[in-house]
Amino acid sequence: MSKRLVVIGGVAAGMSAAAKAKRSNPELEVVAFEKSHYVSYGACGLPYYLAGWIENVEKLVARTPEKFAKQGVTALVRHEVVEVDYEGRRVRVAALDEGREFWQPFDYLVVSTGARPVVPPLEGAGLEGVFTLRQPEDGVAIRAALADARRTVIVGGGYVGLEVAEAFRAQGKEVTLIELEPRVLPGADPEVSELVREELERNGVEVLTGTRVEAFAGDGRVERVVTSAGELPADLVLLSVGIRPNVELATSFGVATGPTGAIAVDEQLRTNLESVWAAGDVAESRHLLTGQPYWLPLGDVANKHGRTAGTVIAGKKAAFKGVVGSAITKVFERAIAFTGLSEADAKAAGFDAKSVWIKSADRAHYYPNPHPLHVKLVYEAGSGRLLGAQLVGHFNDALRIDVVATLLHRGGTVEDLRALDLAYAPPFSPVWDPLLVAANQAR
Repeated sequence: MSKRLVVIGGVAAGMSAAAKAKRSNPELEVVAFEKSHYVSYGACGLPYYLAGWIENVEKLVARTPEKFAKQGVTALVRHEVVEVDYEGRRVRVAALDEGREFWQPFDYLVVSTGARPVVPPLEGAGLEGVFTLRQPEDGVAIRAALADARRTVIVGGGYVGLEVAEAFRAQGKEVTLIELEPRVLPGADPEVSELVREELERNGVEVLTGTRVEAFAGDGRVERVVTSAGELPADLVLLSVGIRPNVELATSFGVATGPTGAIAVDEQLRTNLESVWAAGDVAESRHLLTGQPYWLPLGDVANKHGRTAGTVIAGKKAAFKGVVGSAITKVFERAIAFTGLSEADAKAAGFDAKSVWIKSADRAHYYPNPHPLHVKLVYEAGSGRLLGAQLVGHFNDALRIDVVATLLHRGGTVEDLRALDLAYAPPFSPVWDPLLVAANQAR
């Protein structure tokens, strides 16, 4: 008799687990439930949909339920799992558009319920015109509202806030970005944050740092944002102050969370309960530099989580060893990339951390239109072990971060970086690549 895998949540991790399990074990019955209108979509593309660079939101969908059906995977949208009867090995599902509920038995269960935006408990947060951005439906609603908006306010200066600031400017809107911390992109080191702020202001974004949002005001619809620095007129507000893992369903039937607040898993993405896995933004990873649980809610990590879980459920060998915290974002003409630990985080983790900060160029000085490329390298004093890097450059130039990420996965040192035979030609790099310049200075 065939076994049944039930997947709760049908985006990156969930559908990767479903598809991989079915491919690896065709005898397995696989059913995935997703409460939104879409499965397998790229939420990272939503800011670019808001900018108008992507024609319709369906372009963000990698595979439809119909395509999954051809692979033998049943993917049901607008179906929400509202209860898990672990002892009875079944889930209660609400068919949201049909107004009915039913029980679905399972042999194996994957919890991939993702994360949700944080909505501060502020007066007026529920007014029309105040949005969060997480699902395609959010993007459709915001883009429709932009048509009648002139003055926009973004609360939060992290990745999403920065990307949406560019999107709103691309639509010709006035943009004010508010950040509670003293600088934008507060997870970066100060040198990087300052360059990001310069780029925002150069492109017409008003930046207010060290500013607290106290309320939203308006008659049924947002009209003003009340802050510690005064009131700002607003036709549209985006709340982008962080996300939290959706663990409530999992914890309701005994799944354990870890120190990050996400679900604790091993290298096979198993939870503390037999036959239950967790993957994606709802689950922890392990940071390879600190050895500690780490929460990295990014699409590439979610896909790897899901693929690993699906392989193991199908009876094959697989392991997800961990992450080094690599990420990249684009803010107008500049790309900002990270891997490993910032200098502040490295010191907080107990490392005797040192750093260098250099400014170079992305190509030979005599080749037309060179662009500045800034590199911060963080390393351990004495051993020279690499701990992290941050790059600010022009578009794809920042992808050099992957060189450092690779070395971090292998425990590499400043000497290892200096010794690399990196490709050189005038259109692509100076004769001394900026990474090598930074490594030489660190040495």
